[in-house]
Amino acid sequence: MRGRRTLSAMRIRVINPNTTEAMTKSIAAAAQSAAWAQTSVTAVNPSMGPASIESHYDEALSVPGILAEIRRAESEGTDGYVLACFGDPGLDAARELATGPVLGIAEAAMHTASHLGRGFSVVTTLERTTGRAWDLAERYGMSRFCRGVHGCDIAVLDLEQNPRTRDILVEHCRRAAHDDGSDVIVLGCAGMARLCRDISGEIGLPVIDGVTAAVNLVQSLVSMGLRKSGHGEFAAPPIKPYAGLLDSFGSVPAG
Repeated sequence: MRGRRTLSAMRIRVINPNTTEAMTKSIAAAAQSAAWAQTSVTAVNPSMGPASIESHYDEALSVPGILAEIRRAESEGTDGYVLACFGDPGLDAARELATGPVLGIAEAAMHTASHLGRGFSVVTTLERTTGRAWDLAERYGMSRFCRGVHGCDIAVLDLEQNPRTRDILVEHCRRAAHDDGSDVIVLGCAGMARLCRDISGEIGLPVIDGVTAAVNLVQSLVSMGLRKSGHGEFAAPPIKPYAGLLDSFGSVPAG
């Protein structure tokens, strides 16, 4: 643990794990809306990886790019991180590399929702991604709060392009709350962040966007002077040779 961090010195890096810059800009707007008065929030995306993340395959191939961004941000003195994909890809590996706290948006959103009602439903993009959300709910100890996970069958990169995105999400969120008996809705994609308040106003329930939830939680941890533990599982990984396209990953910072 280190001393309390003054707000003027706080630097938060939000990493969009896909390579689509338009989505990064949308995520940046949500993240910056949650920034405290003198907190610097920067949103970035890797130069390598998938254009969107909609499968386990996509998640796996997004991780090297995420870790490259963590390494870069560590060299710049970043205090905390948000991984802005609802699958929370590479979260454990990112925590090994970072010195400050690293939060995934699914983790942050689910925990936030658990404070606002007895049960929540997740409304995400494609139906094929619902299993991953259930897995994360179990991992984070949220299974007793998570009452349902629902896909709306809009691809990630279509969220901005489809003129009916807002109406479709409102319909699915309202139906999920009714069918599951949920008190809170969690939006299951960083690309939905801009619609959070609109949907909440339409359905009359708290709606959680993981980007703003994670930014607020990271700021709180940093302001308390907390960092990730350097012992045990999240200690910096052993230095060893990596071959081929991963040869640059053999040297790691002392996280």
